[in-house]
Amino acid sequence: MPQLRLALNQIDSTVGDLVGNAEAIVHWTRHSAEQGAHLVAFPEMALTGYPVEDLALRSTFVDASREALRALAVRLDGEGFGELPVVVGYLDRSEKALANEPRYGQPAGAPQNAAAVLHRGRVALTFAKHHLPNYGVFDEYRYFVPGDTLPMIRVHGIDVALAICEDLWQDGGRVPAARSAGAGLLLSVNASPYEREKDDTRLDLVRKRAQEAGCTTAYLAMIGGQDELVFDGDSIVVAADGEVIARAPQFAEGCVLIDLDLPAAAVPGGTVDDGLVIDHVTLSADPLPAYEPELTGGYADRLDDDEEVYSALVVGLRAYVAKNGFRTVLLGLSGGIDSSLVAAIACDALGAQNVYGISMPSRYSSEHSKDDAAELARRTGLNFRTVPIGPMFDAYMESLGLTGLAEENLQSRLRGTLLMAVSNQEGHIVLAPGNKSELAVGYSTLYGDSVGAYGPIKDVYKNLVFRLARWRNRAALDRGQTPPIPENSITKPPSAELRPGQVDTDSLPDYDVLDAILELYVDRDQGLDAIVAAGYDPEVVTRTLLLVDRAEYKRRQYPPGTKISAKGFGKDRRLPITNRWREHE
Repeated sequence: MPQLRLALNQIDSTVGDLVGNAEAIVHWTRHSAEQGAHLVAFPEMALTGYPVEDLALRSTFVDASREALRALAVRLDGEGFGELPVVVGYLDRSEKALANEPRYGQPAGAPQNAAAVLHRGRVALTFAKHHLPNYGVFDEYRYFVPGDTLPMIRVHGIDVALAICEDLWQDGGRVPAARSAGAGLLLSVNASPYEREKDDTRLDLVRKRAQEAGCTTAYLAMIGGQDELVFDGDSIVVAADGEVIARAPQFAEGCVLIDLDLPAAAVPGGTVDDGLVIDHVTLSADPLPAYEPELTGGYADRLDDDEEVYSALVVGLRAYVAKNGFRTVLLGLSGGIDSSLVAAIACDALGAQNVYGISMPSRYSSEHSKDDAAELARRTGLNFRTVPIGPMFDAYMESLGLTGLAEENLQSRLRGTLLMAVSNQEGHIVLAPGNKSELAVGYSTLYGDSVGAYGPIKDVYKNLVFRLARWRNRAALDRGQTPPIPENSITKPPSAELRPGQVDTDSLPDYDVLDAILELYVDRDQGLDAIVAAGYDPEVVTRTLLLVDRAEYKRRQYPPGTKISAKGFGKDRRLPITNRWREHE
């Protein structure tokens, strides 16, 4: 059987950085060539970054992407890699669809989520994603027109069918078409965002599609972060019978190299499944001289569930800070579990020297909370100071005479103002420490604890916050290091400490109950009757749903944060602020 050494480059890209992304592609192509690769691939829209959102509708950006692709082909050839086929994702437009404009329901300019094969200094083949996702964080019907071909390249006597991400996630299209066309390898380039437990779903999917395609299937993933999205890598190669033959690490940039024995090319032509027209280009017709396979691709160790989520939060924060040109972060340290976990994530993402924490005690702050904040700083080595808000609070109270909730919220808003003032003065970005449970029920103060540029645990329910804190401490002990989070921050009852003796359960159900209800209502869109039927108290469910519904205006004003669930607040869950529908009425 003909042989092929495939290089899957699992890399990070930055949206809009055409020059930087092209440099990364050249770097990893060079690495692949040095390792003897015969075919090199990069992720979906690696040249432009992903997702580009409304940049796709800007014709100047589409033109820049196309020009950058042509320049990249010339450069690869000039650096001696012209004979090495390179598959690269980029932003293109459909000239055929553009010729038919204006057309209702088609995005202006007919942009396409595309990929190209670069060879001998030119663009040898282009194709666009056939199946466009339009759910969750994806709006690709808004941005792109679909492709209508089955792209195939012949490389060293092997026919390689090409696909882009959703082409595998949806039934039909290029997967069965690859079988009909007699492909020896199906190569899919992807930028599929991370979600909890998605790695298992992804593995099952690729195994199923390989069997449907009747050929070895390579699923190349992206890593890194883009705004609230995280990409976890985990590229996979599966044989035609569904056996996994290689799997890349999670959350790590790198190149998977694997020697494959594949069927010899047939004679493709015509139209195949779903009306796709085969677009076939022969790059090298003759098989390689037989060689001894050396590279198996490997099977990277899998992260356990808590480590996987924690890694996603670290990668998401690191990417947001670095890609937006920042270096240091600032957060309030209360001694509580949320700010402690955020501080630990920030130290792991950026280094403790780039993390600044401020304790801002009031008359209601307990001594143990102040001590816990200081102990966290000592354990992690982050920069720490204490600025009491008492004098500021007293000045407001003397002028306004606030009471009750207004008095409580004033303390939070003073802390938010203080953090933003230091941020402006010293150039740090502020991290908001709110978790998904609090955001869901509105248990936060606008312009207070919700201030910030990024919310690292915005999509993490409170019970998972505790789990991640315990995992991080255990991981430190396993490495012979000091656990970063004081045990007292984990074991004491959660409290905002805005009035004497306050604990969260004064206002909210126990977090075990609250998080379970929220997961049913927020993540799974279950109604009141279904949640009660699941065994929860009708009064507690009714009250919780009312809190969630009333807090939509607060959530809209919260900063972005790392998405780890199938339905995070933001693009995943889009509800009107002005809305009189209530499940409980």
